[in-house]
Amino acid sequence: MSQSVSTVSHLETVSSRKAFDTVIAYTILRLSFGANILLHGLSRILNGRPAFLAYLTHYFEHAHLISPGMLPVFGAVLPWVETTLGLLLMLGLFSRFTLIVGALVLTALVIGTNLAQDWLVSGLQLPYCFIYYYLLIHLEQNGISLDTWWGIGGR
Repeated sequence: MSQSVSTVSHLETVSSRKAFDTVIAYTILRLSFGANILLHGLSRILNGRPAFLAYLTHYFEHAHLISPGMLPVFGAVLPWVETTLGLLLMLGLFSRFTLIVGALVLTALVIGTNLAQDWLVSGLQLPYCFIYYYLLIHLEQNGISLDTWWGIGGR
């Protein structure tokens, strides 16, 4: 009897540790991904709007389906959206909303990249799509987050 109790206790400990390790792994992925997205936006902000607009203008010069008039608005908004989404991801705040909006922003970027016929970058964007997908469908593992600590939505 003592041995079966010990075995059950050991299995519970292993199961509990595995569950906590899953939460830790999720948190590390969310933090790393959030930092990546945040720094995409922040670096564009720090380099200045004219520099980013010049880059966009050159990048999309042969993408005839993208109106050059859209680029200044896109160039002004995207860095702030990326910075905000990245920060929210790092904090684990409004996580569900943040992941859905981030995935939609990335969808717009994928479309633009394909219209610019930049197949290499388009392929590099697919792991970002997968990470958004993974983080969203495993949101129950978002245990180390402001959403959880404050008991607000996002899970």
